[in-house]
Amino acid sequence: MIKVWKTDDRRIHEEERIQSGVWVQMINPSVEEGQKVADELNVDIEDVLAALDEEESSRIEMQDGYTLILVDVPSIEIRHEKESYTTIPLGIILTQDEIVTICMEDTPVLQAFVNNRVKEFSTKKKLRFVYQILYRTAALYQSDLRVIDKKRTEIEERVGDDTEDSDLISLHELESTLVYFATSLRANGVVLDRLTRYKRLEQYPEDKELLGDVIVENKQAIEMTSIYRDIINGTRELMSSVLDNRLNNVMKSLTIITLVMAIPTVISGIYGMNVNSQWVPFANTTHGFAIICSIIILICVILLVVLRKKKIL
Repeated sequence: MIKVWKTDDRRIHEEERIQSGVWVQMINPSVEEGQKVADELNVDIEDVLAALDEEESSRIEMQDGYTLILVDVPSIEIRHEKESYTTIPLGIILTQDEIVTICMEDTPVLQAFVNNRVKEFSTKKKLRFVYQILYRTAALYQSDLRVIDKKRTEIEERVGDDTEDSDLISLHELESTLVYFATSLRANGVVLDRLTRYKRLEQYPEDKELLGDVIVENKQAIEMTSIYRDIINGTRELMSSVLDNRLNNVMKSLTIITLVMAIPTVISGIYGMNVNSQWVPFANTTHGFAIICSIIILICVILLVVLRKKKIL
């Protein structure tokens, strides 16, 4: 899908064709659509469709007549029938008179511009537009990171009797997401570093200040990712310890039950031997069965008391 936008008097509206000062938004375009834009703007088709490859890494390339900027933005995907976070490439092509964005989906990073929720936004100020996109990208990373930490907190609150093996799997998925985020944020940081030396297009004085804010926000997102990864590692170790301790308690209980039940088993086994009754205590005694049962109960009680004093029970 291709949409052409242009701002006039700080209001954005859709145009019917590509012209000077417009923003061409391409959402999961087909090869035919990519070829059409590439021919009209004199851009390499491979650069137009580069953002459609999930394995593309963040980078900035300066070509004849245009510049390609690739960054990773957060995205939501369904994993194991649950919503999870990942990252997808966002391509930005700067020509002399136009700016083109290419992404596999309608990312929230660009939705804010379409909905006219970004101050001082103009499609004619292309480099500032790029910085605003990168700023909102860093902000979206931070927002998603807070959601991830909230999910971790919910899992941590269940640590104890309600802890399940599925919670460990959920923590692993959150940790995997943070790995993706950390990798993408570091790659985006390299692009930002190169943009500080970008001289091809005119930069307004406030643009440099905005780029500095973007770099700060990106570094903060990297720091948050590192902190949350450490916290998740601690939570995962705590849950593993809780599950191991629960297993140990079950094994201890089974051992105690086996030990106590061994007493009547041994005594009944001895009395079940096929020998002369004159050698068996209480064989000919009135209420002998009751006496033997009482002795068994007494021994079991003594054993339980000893285990209790030893703090085994």
